[in-house]
Amino acid sequence: MAVFVAISALLAVLVFAAVLWPLWRESRGIALGAVLALGLAALAVYDLVGTPAAIDAPAVAATPRSMDEAVVQLKAELERHPERADGWQLLARSYEMLDRRPEARDAYARALKLTPDDPDLLVQAAQARLFADPARKIDDQAVAMLRRALELQPQQQRARWFLGVWQRQEGRHAEAAETWAPLLAQVDAATAATLRVQIDAARTAAGLPPLPAAQGPAAATSSANTLTVQVSLDPDFAARVRLRGDASVFVIARIPGGPPMPVAAEKHPLQDLPMTVTLDDADSPMPTQKLSALREVEVFARLSSSGEATRQDGDLDSKPVRVALPATQPVELVIGAK
Repeated sequence: MAVFVAISALLAVLVFAAVLWPLWRESRGIALGAVLALGLAALAVYDLVGTPAAIDAPAVAATPRSMDEAVVQLKAELERHPERADGWQLLARSYEMLDRRPEARDAYARALKLTPDDPDLLVQAAQARLFADPARKIDDQAVAMLRRALELQPQQQRARWFLGVWQRQEGRHAEAAETWAPLLAQVDAATAATLRVQIDAARTAAGLPPLPAAQGPAAATSSANTLTVQVSLDPDFAARVRLRGDASVFVIARIPGGPPMPVAAEKHPLQDLPMTVTLDDADSPMPTQKLSALREVEVFARLSSSGEATRQDGDLDSKPVRVALPATQPVELVIGAK
């Protein structure tokens, strides 16, 4: 058990530090204090359930030295103590940080078997199933999880959001707009402005008129921190390489040095090159992670033969460019340039 707690403490600090990266950039003192507080809390837990004397014992040499090593040891501990729901959740979050999506899905499933009525865990498990699917489709099992989460906690925003995403994927556009509408009263003005774009798109697809125009400051926030990106192929590269006609181009903005998940992304066919793209809050995979909330992003374009945003063998990225927001000039990206 002591080994389990020690590994969990290390993983918790690593995962927590990654989540805090944007805060670290804004206020290093606050972020450092938060990580230190987490470390002290982990030591307190260790003192309660572990063997404090073991800290000075020779066995400390087995302490994991990296996140990958900690994941391996935590998985081994969970095989010996599979009843630890918190351990399975931590393992799942660690897999997410390592971008090992199928393993994160399976770890969340194990945690959910032990705590089936936790609404937040239900949403995490459903989201993990979505991100583990190469087609990014929400399957029936994930839908059941989302509906159960809303039964347990009607104000669960992410459950409502993902349920609407599934309805859009299924062509049930009017239902999606209706599912998302209650969120407008629950989120801040900037998020509401982004969400209105999605709701209006769903209503238009259903043959319904858009929502009445927003009034006040919220109406102006939808265009905040838009980012214009010009993408082209290097001529020499295009001349010597035969490209598949069904290849896709992703234009991606993410937090510099932060998690690999994008804060905004668009997908276009190869035939659109050269092209000009405008990234904004409507291009965020999650309405709670907004481009307009950031002061700096890293932007790049990815040429994908598989059609998947997640990097695959054979994909080619342009040189990333750091951009301070709001940007006053277009960002130029050239795929294949040396």
